[in-house]
Amino acid sequence: MDRRTDVCVLLPTLDEARTIGEVVSGFTERGYENVLVVDGGSTDGTRRIAEEHGARVLVQSGSGKGQAIREGVGETDAPVVLMADGDGTYDPADADAMLAPILEGRAEHVIGNRFHGIEPGAMPRLNRIGNRLVNRAFAFIHGRDLVDILSGYRAFTRSSFERLRLTADGFGVETEMAVECVKHGIATEVVGVSYGSRPADSETNLHPVKDGARIYLTLFRLAKTNNPLFYFGSVGTAALLAGLGIAAYVGYEWFIRVPRVSHEALAVVSAASLILGVQLLMFGVLSDVIVAVNREQTRRLEELARRLDEGRGTPAAPHADDPDPWGDDAGNAETGDAGNAERGDTGPPGGGETRSDSATDGGEGSGAVESDPEASP
Repeated sequence: MDRRTDVCVLLPTLDEARTIGEVVSGFTERGYENVLVVDGGSTDGTRRIAEEHGARVLVQSGSGKGQAIREGVGETDAPVVLMADGDGTYDPADADAMLAPILEGRAEHVIGNRFHGIEPGAMPRLNRIGNRLVNRAFAFIHGRDLVDILSGYRAFTRSSFERLRLTADGFGVETEMAVECVKHGIATEVVGVSYGSRPADSETNLHPVKDGARIYLTLFRLAKTNNPLFYFGSVGTAALLAGLGIAAYVGYEWFIRVPRVSHEALAVVSAASLILGVQLLMFGVLSDVIVAVNREQTRRLEELARRLDEGRGTPAAPHADDPDPWGDDAGNAETGDAGNAERGDTGPPGGGETRSDSATDGGEGSGAVESDPEASP
């Protein structure tokens, strides 16, 4: 059974007439017939061109990439979604490699690492530096190194997507998805993909400074529920340092300077800042304990629900330990492919060497793995 029929290719677009036809054809020619284009109000004929090349087109009811992704996933009933951009920077030839970890039951969410095969000049220097800083900040704050959290080339199961709480409407959605995967312990892998340049006569919808600031704010905001020790601790530490600095100045003015100068108001501000800092640090520690306990209880409840579903014969959500998360063994047996049914070896070609990043895993979920496939249709 060809599992490509169970995949929906989701392409959020906005004024991508120059490239959308080639992108849609690139997927359909490789057997991915279910291509859904979610258009955010293009005025250059993007919708017409996408339909002419065989895609279904959904006119976005809101605005922003994040809202388009949520609406697109809600529109399809496919068990697996492959998400890419419509600007031609991602290669449809990498689709099989992106889906392999899901088909083989190793992961529920896959991120395409653009830095593995980036074309010279495809990413401006400022964007490249910003991406590196964001990835390092993510690894430090959330305890996992997912290599390229801002990548728009993703593959995920529908069931895992429904566990994510996504609120960002713009380009912060990729950051939210990465944080939510870590938060909920969703098995995630990183696969090396190629990343090309946009056509010279097309314009990007990304604004490096404005969208970069939003991404950093999203990283910090989401730390409140995933790493409260950092969230409250960072503010508490800043308050402590400010209080100590003001206290040092007040002390110098009173004890060392001649003649003495008293700063009663600054002394009160210093004391309040020190008290606030200590309280925030204590609150961060307590919150971290509560989050850890809640995460463990949630994991146990999800595992119990999964076992109950299996006991009732209800199809459970795909799990990293399942040899055939889409339940295609029966289909293989019917077609006489008993060898594949016994091995669960029904995934597409494209596997390669894997690199485990579990050393950077903060102890939650499964470690990120980067594959270096020989991408082929």
